[in-house]
Amino acid sequence: VAGASMWAGQRHWNMESIYEYGARAGFWRLHRLFTALQIPVTIYGVATALARAPEQVAAMQAAGWEIASHGLKWVEHKDMPEAEERAAIAEAIRLHTEVTGERPRGWYTGRCSVNTVRLVTEEGGFDYISDTYDDDLPYWIEAGAREQLIIPYTLEANDMRFATAPG
Repeated sequence: VAGASMWAGQRHWNMESIYEYGARAGFWRLHRLFTALQIPVTIYGVATALARAPEQVAAMQAAGWEIASHGLKWVEHKDMPEAEERAAIAEAIRLHTEVTGERPRGWYTGRCSVNTVRLVTEEGGFDYISDTYDDDLPYWIEAGAREQLIIPYTLEANDMRFATAPG
């Protein structure tokens, strides 16, 4: 079912249950493990998903985890007009701040456009951006008049590798 297409005009129960598993069971299993071992955690949270998961947000906060932003919604930004993407970034920050009580310090879209890193850098409020995969170590970039810390994302810890070829 992983990678299945939407069903036009109807719900895809199997796909919904895959995403529901994370909030219902997977999150709590990992929360127990990481808190028991006192492992520091950064969560990349989609703002609309965080808004629908107040118990999980409270548990993350109680554990002292960083909740970074993973954008407003799980959508592809590749062909999104720049003004629309800028507005989505602003709304993600607003909703994230409303839900968690704090502005996100980090950002990782993961489904970027050619404008994403520049737009997030121009927004100016992030300690780091993780929308690159090009190094093992953090580094700085210049974007316009700003310098921005880049902490490259690693796919080693992403479950996506189990759902896509070569797996």
